[in-house]
Amino acid sequence: RTCEGRNIRYRTCSNVDCPPEAGDFRAQQCSAHNDVKYQGQLYEWLPVSNDPDNPCSLKCQARGTALVVELAPKVLDGTRCYTESLDMCISGLCQIVGCDHQLGSAVKEDNCGVCNGDGSTCRLVRGQYKSQLSASKLDDTVVAIPYGSRQIRLVLKGPDHLYLETKTLQGVKSENSLSTTGSFLVENSSIDFQKFSDKEILRISGPLTADFTIKIHYAGAADSSVQFIFYQPIIHRWRETDFFPCSASCGGGYQLTSAECFDLRSNRVVADQYCHYYPENIKPKPKLQECNLDPCPASDGYKQIMPYDLYHPLPRWESTPWTACSSSCGGGIQSRSVSCVEEDIQGHISPVEEWKCMYTPKMPVVQPCNIFDCPKWLAQEWSPCTVTCGQGLRYRVVLCIDHRGMHTGGCSTKTKPHIKEECVVPTPCYKPKEKLPVEAKLPWYKQAQELEEGTAVSEEPSFIPEAWSTCSVTCGVGSQMRLVKCQVLLSFSQSVADLPMDECEGPKPVSHRACYSGPCSGEAAEYTPEETQLLYGSLQEFDELYDWEYEGFTECSESCGGGVQEAVVTCLNKQTREIADETLCVSSRRPPQLLKSCSLDPCPPR
Repeated sequence: RTCEGRNIRYRTCSNVDCPPEAGDFRAQQCSAHNDVKYQGQLYEWLPVSNDPDNPCSLKCQARGTALVVELAPKVLDGTRCYTESLDMCISGLCQIVGCDHQLGSAVKEDNCGVCNGDGSTCRLVRGQYKSQLSASKLDDTVVAIPYGSRQIRLVLKGPDHLYLETKTLQGVKSENSLSTTGSFLVENSSIDFQKFSDKEILRISGPLTADFTIKIHYAGAADSSVQFIFYQPIIHRWRETDFFPCSASCGGGYQLTSAECFDLRSNRVVADQYCHYYPENIKPKPKLQECNLDPCPASDGYKQIMPYDLYHPLPRWESTPWTACSSSCGGGIQSRSVSCVEEDIQGHISPVEEWKCMYTPKMPVVQPCNIFDCPKWLAQEWSPCTVTCGQGLRYRVVLCIDHRGMHTGGCSTKTKPHIKEECVVPTPCYKPKEKLPVEAKLPWYKQAQELEEGTAVSEEPSFIPEAWSTCSVTCGVGSQMRLVKCQVLLSFSQSVADLPMDECEGPKPVSHRACYSGPCSGEAAEYTPEETQLLYGSLQEFDELYDWEYEGFTECSESCGGGVQEAVVTCLNKQTREIADETLCVSSRRPPQLLKSCSLDPCPPR
């Protein structure tokens, strides 16, 4: 009889993270060969990870040499296929493992590190720092990145240098100079640092096991800039309280709940202002319910309804609401009135002398407010030039960023950096072909082609165009289409996720353009003005109204014996096709002089 199904089944076990001191499992397998001679010699073997062709073979490198050897065709079951993935090798094959540590699971972590999460437990922070040289300062703080942050990336451009300061939850402080390129551990967080002559790149996957402060050490006469992005955990959340005591001891009363700000790291209640820091945190509304609905017992013709009958409340401080802050950002002042009041057993409140409340400190009447920095403009890097030759345009995204690194409003339009500027690609745009008459050649301004460079998906949402479709016709003028998506690279899983279009910033690439498949049979090769405009006009989004064009040649300088003709260049209105004043065209875009020989027949004898 033949049994159906597999004779061996696998499942994961010990699904907890290993401590840092446990070491790498693949490294342990390599080091097991240290006392076995290879070609008559002993080596200290180090693991070679992330082999794209065979991730489940045991490849090791001899320390201090370039020697890489496959010491075993298969690693031990349970070895990670790749260092940045949970997928594991079983019987020499790489098997998918989800973030729930289950074999065959496709569940992934969100950007906050929560398995199968919705991204609500963290927030994206991004910003830019620009150094300002000062004779009295040798260094400055770029950004403070709190405990638990993930997917951290900083890029410094300029002569200065980055370094780290850390502080653990126990208050232990340390410093790292980041002097050389490499990967290393800082407070059990894996750091990847690259140092170049003109820039430095710092990457930390996280989560951070300490508070990190990124600082800059001034080293040159020129200014530097640092762009940073990371996901910050939301460590303060509102927590609903239990119901307060009932307002009446009998006969029907009510009781309310409240909300308190809770620190998830220390598991304790903190001041409400910590929860107000996150705009995502909305304080829960109080809940109301009835209580003590049993009738009150009769007592000498009266009913015991209020528990306040049993005591006389002490006088207390009472305050009016705070006034509006005197400034919306950058630091302001707000005030309130505080008075001593007394409540009688009927619940009537009346003011009394302040000395009656002096058994407790008087509440402050003035406090600072909105002490955070005002929003400021953040300019991203310039895009490539829109043309491959001649003069074009380049663009950049300019965002108004608040003190939390969030996209907001409130920046002055007077100080906004410009989002586009002219650019010149030092490549000639026109190369004459003598076998064609000038009239058959396309106008000068239409020689510039759009950049069609492939765009790679990055860890920041960006527009990704797919390949153009084939032309809709086999001859003449047709159209092409392509799909443009808003995508982001999820660094942990190295997978690409589609996003709504409004998540991407900057100009969206065009999804439709004209195409030309050559003249149809029986047609001349020359283009009419209408065909030329249809064919190339839609590809030039930023052309001016006036531009230069060749308009035939001058008369030959000689009637025989060899002469010269010069191409005539005119400034045209591209809509009306009428000749315009040359001052209306951009002089730097005037096409080069074209000459051709003419009247080559020998002159008759005189």
